[in-house]
Amino acid sequence: MPFSPPVWVRTLHIASGTDMQVYYPQVQQMKNQRLERFINQQMVAKTQDLIDLQVGTTPSTPIVEMLGTFEIKNNQRDVLSVSFSNYAYHAMAAHGMTYIKSLTFDLQKGTDVQLKDLFKPGSDYISRISERIKHQIEEREISLIEPFTTIKPDQDFYIADKSLVIYFQLYDLTTYAFGFPMFPISVYDLQDIIDENGTLGRMAENN
Repeated sequence: MPFSPPVWVRTLHIASGTDMQVYYPQVQQMKNQRLERFINQQMVAKTQDLIDLQVGTTPSTPIVEMLGTFEIKNNQRDVLSVSFSNYAYHAMAAHGMTYIKSLTFDLQKGTDVQLKDLFKPGSDYISRISERIKHQIEEREISLIEPFTTIKPDQDFYIADKSLVIYFQLYDLTTYAFGFPMFPISVYDLQDIIDENGTLGRMAENN
């Protein structure tokens, strides 16, 4: 596979006094300007979605602190995967609340990738991934709020090198103290069902 250089990403900043600080990414200097605009629009929208989510959880209680950040999880092989985090503390709350969401882009296809897009049409990726997660829960002795059964078809995920990372929000599976349950799954454990010509298939190539 020919070498594809990483996308150039810079950090932008939204601030409101000292109580709200939100940092978010912007891609620049891409050859495909339309794709660049699309990616940036998506990333601004995801950043705003998290802000709106925090404001909407307890609209009658003011937010006294908000911090939004992001992490580049993958920026190689024409796959850009970014996670967005937003922490907010509401007045008189027992503790702050954090949400994480992600975006993954296939730069060759110019698309925003959903979980189902990573796999061959008709493949039972939900069951396969769910079984891998059940195994990790048992192996890592993760204490659950209630038994885990299955992921959602549009479960949160990001791509990190040769791993598909499935994750859950706080309280979805575990108590707040555990943090975010994250389950890395090797692309080679899914190789028979991933779309070989798709985003995850590209990550599985050894060259």
